[in-house]
Amino acid sequence: MNKNFLALGLAAALLAPQVAGAEGFAINEWSAEGVAMGGARMFAEDDAANVAYNPASITKVKGEVMKSSYTYLSPHGNYKLYDGAGKEIEDGKNVVHAGWAVGSYYVRQINDKEWFGIGAFPRFAMVSEFERASKASTNAFFSKLNGVSVTPTYAHKFDKKWSAAVGAEINYVGLELQKNLQMKMPVETPVGTKIATIDGTTQIEGESYALGWNAAANYAFDDKNEIGVVYRSRIKHSLEADLKGYNTKPDLMGGGDVFGNAYGVVTLPDSWDIGYNHKFDKKTRLELKATRTNWSTYDALNVYFDKSLVGIPGIAESFPSAKNWESGWRYAIGLEHNLSDKYTVMAGFAFDESSIPYDGGDFIVPTGLRRTYSIGARYNDKKQTVAVALGWMDVGNLDFAGHATDAYKSAHAYDSFTKIASISYQRKF
Repeated sequence: MNKNFLALGLAAALLAPQVAGAEGFAINEWSAEGVAMGGARMFAEDDAANVAYNPASITKVKGEVMKSSYTYLSPHGNYKLYDGAGKEIEDGKNVVHAGWAVGSYYVRQINDKEWFGIGAFPRFAMVSEFERASKASTNAFFSKLNGVSVTPTYAHKFDKKWSAAVGAEINYVGLELQKNLQMKMPVETPVGTKIATIDGTTQIEGESYALGWNAAANYAFDDKNEIGVVYRSRIKHSLEADLKGYNTKPDLMGGGDVFGNAYGVVTLPDSWDIGYNHKFDKKTRLELKATRTNWSTYDALNVYFDKSLVGIPGIAESFPSAKNWESGWRYAIGLEHNLSDKYTVMAGFAFDESSIPYDGGDFIVPTGLRRTYSIGARYNDKKQTVAVALGWMDVGNLDFAGHATDAYKSAHAYDSFTKIASISYQRKF
């Protein structure tokens, strides 16, 4: 093996720019072929992106391959806000803030039994934005989570039926949250207690690194039928961030800005993937996949400050926000058909359950049930592969309650969807 190719592969996997986003939290768009098949892509032949979809299937790679994938996601949605009497007080939509999910992969066959792979791809990410003057901005004006997982992986093929893999996960998150602050609170003055209004803008921005792991196994019943399972561990982030509060002091004290530090703990959920692959013949195969994500680990998003946000000790030194999400399932089906030795077409469908309860919803992730429809095509020769895919994600509706500091009592997100376009390129050495 050429050592320069190995060095190039590691550099591509580790240094590729990673920016991901959509009005969702979990990202499954790790390659154009994966997008085309609805994420049901656990048993692909000679595909370096198996590092992401099913590490045990990197044993299907022959020789040495590198792959890069770029997926464009464009979220759209509408909402209505209501007061305590159920009267509509605002009708608006999100600011279209598209993002990219970038994946880089390298796989090398060491010998007939052993493989090494490494990938850099986003497992969790989102971006959402609303008009600064809207009442929705008191809950979340701008929210962004950039995430990337780097996964060095070792896989072993025991025999014709069994293969398994284990890997580490180095997980990075960069978080930015902005919101308008509208609060009324009692303030002691020389002439007695008065109600002061706090009207300002807050920004929290920080990043964190944490470690996790994954394991996978495949079993082939025969030449046509195969099953696989993948487990990814939960990852706990202790996030330290910069706090900026603009004009956040009560009107009785005069305007003022606050700069300090913020701290919070967030646990990204563990998950199980279970897949089944059936080859009808040498040209056509079908994949089924079910993913169980333990979203119940996302029980709260509590942020604590090292100083009072409003300039009054003991007041507004934290933003407690209970989430109490429920664990849920994602189901996917993907079909792949070879038109010839060089051309392949693919199609897929995926259904995501909503894990967000009424009291745990917000404008950071305003999504309900998700249905994704996708198609794609691939060209390949002996050395390279190019694939493209298009998808449409129907995000569905979501109702959720307002919080004490929000300028509304309840919200209804509706007519939400995300446009998806993806391209991948793979090179063999």
